[in-house]
Amino acid sequence: MGREFSGAVAGGGIAGLASAVALAQAGWRVAVYERAPEFGEVGAGLAITGNGMTALEALGLDDAVRAVGYRTSTAGIADQQGRWLIQLPAAGQVTTLWGVQRQRLHAVLTEAARSISAIELVTGAEVTGVSAGAADGAPAELRWRAGGKEHSAEADLIVGADGVRSAVRAALFPGVLAAYSGSTSWRAVIPDSSSDGRLIQAWGQGTEFGSLRVSEDEIYWYGYFVHAEGAVFDDELAAARERFGTWAPWIRGFVEATPAERLMRHDVYFLRQGSPSYVCGRVVLAGDAAHAALPTTGQGAASALEDAVCIGRMIAAPALSGGSLSGGSLAAGLVEFDRVRRARCERISRTGVRIARFGPDLDGGWRQGVRNALLRAAPAGLLLRAGEPIVNWTAP
Repeated sequence: MGREFSGAVAGGGIAGLASAVALAQAGWRVAVYERAPEFGEVGAGLAITGNGMTALEALGLDDAVRAVGYRTSTAGIADQQGRWLIQLPAAGQVTTLWGVQRQRLHAVLTEAARSISAIELVTGAEVTGVSAGAADGAPAELRWRAGGKEHSAEADLIVGADGVRSAVRAALFPGVLAAYSGSTSWRAVIPDSSSDGRLIQAWGQGTEFGSLRVSEDEIYWYGYFVHAEGAVFDDELAAARERFGTWAPWIRGFVEATPAERLMRHDVYFLRQGSPSYVCGRVVLAGDAAHAALPTTGQGAASALEDAVCIGRMIAAPALSGGSLSGGSLAAGLVEFDRVRRARCERISRTGVRIARFGPDLDGGWRQGVRNALLRAAPAGLLLRAGEPIVNWTAP
């Protein structure tokens, strides 16, 4: 009987857990190292587009996510008074999406990982460094701190899925640093069973408001706006109500209905240029550690899930040849993963920057009027065609 092939995953978020599941499904033994004392997720809601559901289907988790989410569609973009700038048809793969509370998606992935005996979940483990090894030679080594002690473990493959401030990426590419986007974002999930559940976005001066149903009786909303980094409001809810106090009634209604304890705000960081490579030796980067993009494309979770599927199918599975690990196949898989994933995610990231400049980051005055006029004149099909390359993704 041959030895088990080992994977070590840094980070127990969406990208990390999905990667662990994909590695285990390819026949690997996996350990996931999470810094927090327990596995969980911070955040409010998210939209999973068609490509994200394709990735979940490849992992065998699409039905579980559908059970905790809400099927809806993208309605279009309005101005801050709620007047439509462009409306999109409800039918079609580009506009169909699933609204999900972030913690529920994470819970599905956690349960899937715990159900697989080949996956070990380790908490309270702060990753401190990594030695990349060689794709066709020496194994990689992951180092972490837990219980006041230093630990290390060798692995045939390490997945750095530890977020935009990734310790794994910092060890491999120390010059790639998270940058402040220039915007911060309020987010909340609130009780609601009667409002329009489609994803509706409203653009104003340096601001975007969006809402999306995540269950039969819950709405997720966010308020993304240009602001100084690290700002502190004495009363977050009062500040949100003031900022959106002159916006459309449905927007004011969501903010007014939000209990203070349900409101959160986080500054938005991204990788301005992305990582110069998603692989190094026997290490592969996934999710925000590799390509943290602006949230304007709504692809954070979906692209992380795509990464996970590709790690399993493009790297882990082909590397196992006849029950033994083939260094040549592993090296080839890593090269191909980097080629395919980096090209796609860089395109998504550039799209996000363009949307931000044209949409929520746009200054006031005449620019708003020109932008709004252009959107009102644009055929809906133009936006749909622009979204097709992102949403119409096929798993390898």
